[in-house]
Amino acid sequence: MAKTLIFGHKNPDTDTICSAIAYADLKAKLGLEVEAVRLGEISGETQYALTHFKAETPRLVETVANEVETVILVDHNERQQSAADIDQVRVLEVIDHHRIANFETSHPLYYRAEPVGCTATILNKLYKENGVAIEPQIAGLMLSAIISDSLLFKSPTCTEQDVAAAKELAAIAGVDTEAYGLEMLKAGADVRDKSIAQLLSLDAKEFQMGSSKVEIAQVNAVDTSDVLVRQAELETAINAIVSEKGLDLFLFVVTDILNSDSVALAIGSAAGAVEKAYNVTLADNKAVLKGVVSRKAQIVPVLTETLSK
Repeated sequence: MAKTLIFGHKNPDTDTICSAIAYADLKAKLGLEVEAVRLGEISGETQYALTHFKAETPRLVETVANEVETVILVDHNERQQSAADIDQVRVLEVIDHHRIANFETSHPLYYRAEPVGCTATILNKLYKENGVAIEPQIAGLMLSAIISDSLLFKSPTCTEQDVAAAKELAAIAGVDTEAYGLEMLKAGADVRDKSIAQLLSLDAKEFQMGSSKVEIAQVNAVDTSDVLVRQAELETAINAIVSEKGLDLFLFVVTDILNSDSVALAIGSAAGAVEKAYNVTLADNKAVLKGVVSRKAQIVPVLTETLSK
C-alpha cells in the first residue's frame, strides 16, 4: 500500500503537531505506511514539547497531491484550514474535535469527531481500542497537546475526559503535569522575539461565518501589553491581510494565560459583530473579553451566530 500523509491544520499548534506524530505512531504499529507532516512553522510552545521529549519535528510540506494519493486529517476538517490541494487527494480519515464545516468527500471515510478539548484525548482512546501501548515519548507529546488546548485545564473546552487522559499520559511520560505544563505554556507565551507576521500567523484560522469571511488569530502572553504595545504595526499588517484575502473581519486575540482573559483587536467591515457578540465597545479597535480564552468554544460559535443573523 502506498504511503499516507497525516497532518493537522495550517499554522499548526501543539495539538496539531503532536497528534499527527502520535497518530502516525499508532498507524505504523498497526502496519500502515504513514508519515506525519506539517503545514506551517512550529511555535515556541510546540518546540518546547518536541525538545523536552526528544521528538523529531515533522517535515514541512506545501502541497500533498504531488507526493501521495491518500491523507489523514487530524485536529481540523475545514478545507480552507487544510493543504491547498486537499481536493486532489482522498481523505481516508478525520480525527477531530472541532465543528464540521466546508467539508465533503467523494468516498466513504472513517470520521471520528468528539466534543472534547483536544484531539490527543481521542487518540488516547484509539490506542486503547486497538490494544496498542503508548510509549513514554508519545505519551509526553499527547499530554503536551492536552495542556496546550486546555490551557492547563483552565479552558471551558476542557472536559473530564481530557483531565483523565492527561493523568494517564503524565504517568506514562513520567512528568509532573502542573510543573511541566506551566513551563511549556510560558515558552509559547514568550512573544518578545516574534515578528509582526509571526504574531499574526502562528495560530491563525480562517472561517466562513454566514456570508462573512473571517480570520481569527490567537497568541498567548503572560502580559498582553507585551504584544499590544505594537498595535500600530499590527493594524498595518492586519489591514493588508484583510485587503489581500478579502476578509470581512480579522480578529486578533491576545490571551493572558495567568488571568484567563483576552484582549481582542478587531479590524474589518464586520468589526461591529464583536461588539454585538460580546456586549462590549471597541475603543481604539480593542476590547477586553473577560473570561474568554477558547477560540473554538467562546469565539467561533458566538461570532458565527452573530454574523449569520
